[in-house]
Amino acid sequence: MHTRQEQLAAFERLLDIMDVLRVQCPWDKKQTFESLRENTIEEAFELASAISKKDMTEISKEVGDVLLHVVFYAKMGSETNDFDIADVCNKLCDKLIFRHPHVFKGEDANGQHVSGLKPDEVSQLWEQVKLKEKGGNKTVLAGIPDALPALVKAYRIQDKVANVGFDWEKREDVWAKVKEEIAEFEAEVENMDEEKATEEMGDLFFALVNAARLYNVRPDNALEKTNAKFIRRFNYVEQKAKEKGLSLKEMTLDQMEALWQEAKTME
Repeated sequence: MHTRQEQLAAFERLLDIMDVLRVQCPWDKKQTFESLRENTIEEAFELASAISKKDMTEISKEVGDVLLHVVFYAKMGSETNDFDIADVCNKLCDKLIFRHPHVFKGEDANGQHVSGLKPDEVSQLWEQVKLKEKGGNKTVLAGIPDALPALVKAYRIQDKVANVGFDWEKREDVWAKVKEEIAEFEAEVENMDEEKATEEMGDLFFALVNAARLYNVRPDNALEKTNAKFIRRFNYVEQKAKEKGLSLKEMTLDQMEALWQEAKTME
């Protein structure tokens, strides 16, 4: 690994390159906060994909792409004298110190001495401190971005309220809620009420996300793994069908199921 001096030199090199690109590259010159927004979201998803695949080489590359956007936004902010990379870093450092009183002061959110906190206790402290932060969130759920994917948003909502005590006393109690939501969804489907069925399906998803959280499972990661598994197995079915000179549309469900079961044994 590199020394701190080498790391700082690499970061300074990146800043210098950004300065040049912003002046000499036609594409970089024309970019705005708005024009980069979707690209930033795309880069974040590409990083998330690399993390899911546990590909450290790809993770390193995608982290760099995300960092480029951070530096890009800071450069544009400096051009209008609103903020620069030093402001970004200093505000982040100040926030991290403020939100970790147990580390830098040995205190909790109320100034009482604490030590040896567990990770879940730190999460609770984090939410309590954020509410006291100057210019920070005034309510528990205020900091959740509207644009978050629904599955991730549901997890964050429930995680945040749990950190202030709004949670099941026993995690196994959540299954009664899940069963209740399944029954309510089935009832609305039977009534052929699409709007209410949609609402009840949302309630069911929300309850399942809560169950995942209580059992330390990230629902978005779990679903993505299942997506990847399904794609892998279906690709096998499609490939084997081609080898047999068959079209999927021409095959019976039993034929496809047989190949599907074969695919499962290959894993």
